[in-house]
Amino acid sequence: MTELSININKIATLRNARGQNKPDIIYWAKKIESLGAHSITIHPRPDERHITKNDVYELKKALKIGLNIEGYPSKEFCEMVLEVLPKQVTLVPDLPGQLTSNHGWDTITHKKILYETIQKLKDAGIETSIFLDPNPLMISAAADTGTQNIELYTEMYASQYMNDPAIAIKNYEITALEAKKHKLGVHAGHDLDLKNLSYLLQCIPFIKEVSIGHALICDALEYGITDTIHRYLSCLPNN
Repeated sequence: MTELSININKIATLRNARGQNKPDIIYWAKKIESLGAHSITIHPRPDERHITKNDVYELKKALKIGLNIEGYPSKEFCEMVLEVLPKQVTLVPDLPGQLTSNHGWDTITHKKILYETIQKLKDAGIETSIFLDPNPLMISAAADTGTQNIELYTEMYASQYMNDPAIAIKNYEITALEAKKHKLGVHAGHDLDLKNLSYLLQCIPFIKEVSIGHALICDALEYGITDTIHRYLSCLPNN
């Protein structure tokens, strides 16, 4: 069954805009949990422009469902996640000031740092995932790092979907099948929404997890958070 992980960075962005605790990030994370989400995703950045370091610790204490923490494997990031012990860590190659994730790892060039980081995380009992472009050539080196999963960066799929879904999905299918061949779990995230999610999962039904944030929060402005989460859950196989 494909699981829905909801990225709550945008809720924290709204809170930080006024310097107060509105909306309350813990309240909304628990609300999302109660509505059937399978896990919560956060991406704390060094400038704390949305999720703060304190949020990371408080969310881990408050949630019953899994917490997925995304980030670049800096010394500070690794120290934090090894203290917090989330269910999963997704490693992304973002620079410190980057607005949002916009590319995956070159696992061949960066295999050493990924391997060393992943071994530390796995030794602590943390599941790992590597953020990847839809490029099957990156899969073998990803498997060599010891990661359990890869997350396909789906911005290119989302941007091409309305023009030609079959072309948009092609490299993702090839890469996902290569990952499956190497016994890696396949996740997907970035710019997925109610228009393109079902087709992605029809074409790659063995995707374990989809991570959705920005689009879901935008949809919540129109449908409300409860209806929105139910709409996304209804796109998942076996839901």
